[in-house]
Amino acid sequence: MPALFCRVDETDRQPIRLFVDGKEIEALEGDTLLVAVLSNADRLRKNEFDNKPRAGFCLMGACQDCWIWTEDGRELRACSTQAEDGMRIMTGEVPWLLNR
Repeated sequence: MPALFCRVDETDRQPIRLFVDGKEIEALEGDTLLVAVLSNADRLRKNEFDNKPRAGFCLMGACQDCWIWTEDGRELRACSTQAEDGMRIMTGEVPWLLNR
């Protein structure tokens, strides 16, 4: 599926690489995790209640819709967390949520 976001400006920033659900993606320095993921995918994550695709809602850290996790279990808001080179995040089924 095509990416949900299409970059139209600021294309001259340094590229960085991060891992989303084990898959390496490319983003640009200064991108939030939300921009990084949606520039490479058609959704941010699936809703944990009905498994429907989610892409964030308010895009400013107020709505709780863009939570994702680091591989070690830290919760992050994708819309307000800056992507960092080498970062490893998870958007799907994570073991510590399955046991709740």
